[in-house]
Amino acid sequence: MKRRSLLQASLGCSALGALGLARAASPTRFKFNLGWKVEASGAGFLLAQQRGYYRDAGLDVVIDTGNGSTGAISLVASGAYDAASADLASMIEFMVRNPGAGLQAVAIQYDQNPNAVIARKGGPVRKASDLAGKTILGQPFNASRKLFPAFAKAQGFDASGVRWENLEPGVGDTRFAKGDFDAAAYFYFTGLLNLKARGVDLATLDVYRYADFGIQSYGNGLVASTRSMANAGAMKAFVAASTRGWLDAIADPRAGAAAVKAREPLVNEAIELERLRLIIDGSMKSAGTAAHGWGAATPERLQATLSETLEAFNLQSSLTTAQIWTDAFLPPAAARRLPA
Repeated sequence: MKRRSLLQASLGCSALGALGLARAASPTRFKFNLGWKVEASGAGFLLAQQRGYYRDAGLDVVIDTGNGSTGAISLVASGAYDAASADLASMIEFMVRNPGAGLQAVAIQYDQNPNAVIARKGGPVRKASDLAGKTILGQPFNASRKLFPAFAKAQGFDASGVRWENLEPGVGDTRFAKGDFDAAAYFYFTGLLNLKARGVDLATLDVYRYADFGIQSYGNGLVASTRSMANAGAMKAFVAASTRGWLDAIADPRAGAAAVKAREPLVNEAIELERLRLIIDGSMKSAGTAAHGWGAATPERLQATLSETLEAFNLQSSLTTAQIWTDAFLPPAAARRLPA
């Protein structure tokens, strides 16, 4: 009886030990919001998931779609998500309107700002300053519309004379393709490919990318909350695995587009490959990323992002760059270097 009791006790301890090890080895749940639908803008994250980088880092990552930066930022602030891909200008606006929100960007996704205005060649807009007083498609939540005053100032005209058309994006794309409106405000890679899908010849369009016209602000970053950053190990693991996924997508855009297609079978893989190449060449391969690696930020560009946003959105704030950015979760520089 004593031996049986000892054996049972020993087995019980072994079982508890095994359970403890299993619990210790179980991955950490991490919820991430793409900030938009499944398309090439999420390719690096989806490729990281497909190739098991998150799993290998000890994470169980859930990747969900979003409905724009403003909504994604609110979801992170509420604790519904641990992080999101979101426009830094929208994050700054949220923080000004919600003091104490405790949000920070932990990596830069778009080193070159993708906000843009698209117009037809041969139309009333022949140069950037011709946008003064014109009718432009752009919803109130649209980051390109929100940052437009800073773009207008850089071109030397008053943005207040512009008439904005607020239509659901799909409807607006179709009407612009038919010839309505003088111009449309988009992320350039979203607008161009949406219009191409509606039969517009891209050679007939002019693209006024804010980054090419004096705007120094960063575009999207990975936005996290104080609450989610408290689990430093999980956040570092997520940023490192996401960085690896994006470097893979930059090196092999076809693999990135295939990962998008695997997640959302209804997308046109050829269109997403073209979109991904636009993203990589126009927003990721830059002098900044060549010098500092994917995900990094410099004090000068952060200050420009903060200043341009506050002025464009007509906001008064004492926010500092240290409040909107941290590099504490970035992997080493060697792990962020762009492929040759």
